Amino acid sequence: MKRIFTVLMVAMGLIAGSASAQIKIGYIRIDDMVSLMPETAKVDTMLQKYQIDSLNPRLKLEVESFQYKDSILSKTDTFKTPKSVLNQMKLERDNHLYFINNFQQLAQQAVQSKQDELLSPIYSKVYDAIKAVAKEKAYTHVLSQDAFLVAPEGDNLLIAVATKLKVKLPPQLQAPGGAKPAGSKPN
Repeated sequence: MKRIFTVLMVAMGLIAGSASAQIKIGYIRIDDMVSLMPETAKVDTMLQKYQIDSLNPRLKLEVESFQYKDSILSKTDTFKTPKSVLNQMKLERDNHLYFINNFQQLAQQAVQSKQDELLSPIYSKVYDAIKAVAKEKAYTHVLSQDAFLVAPEGDNLLIAVATKLKVKLPPQLQAPGGAKPAGSKPN
């Protein structure tokens, strides 16, 4: 009987101990915060410049190379050229044609890779701010807002993170109805 009583007391102590550990969950859409960062506008400008300065000249070069090799292969006096050289030129011409035909897809991949490279420091900065806000406001978990169907507005960390990063929010993203940012005290 004493043994059962002891086990019961230990179990109740464990339950009481785990019940006192509060779980506080906040949420944010990190992409929304990144899009509001002033550095993001600079990234858009840099991507446009990358397309104009790097990708467009590459396409032009490929088209010119294709036209040159195609014109050589189209000449009637190619019988003087060794067959191995002609085969190599055909292969190169076909490679240029492949690049030209697939330029849109290749350019999109190159732009996406460049965008990831340029946005990486911004995402790191936002992520660090989210961690700092979560620690300041005693959040044990921070999830993407998309993970919730319903969540209390007070646990949205967007305003607190924007404040931490000194980013001005547009009116449509500010707290509706005068709601306070996550972790603030009511009046």
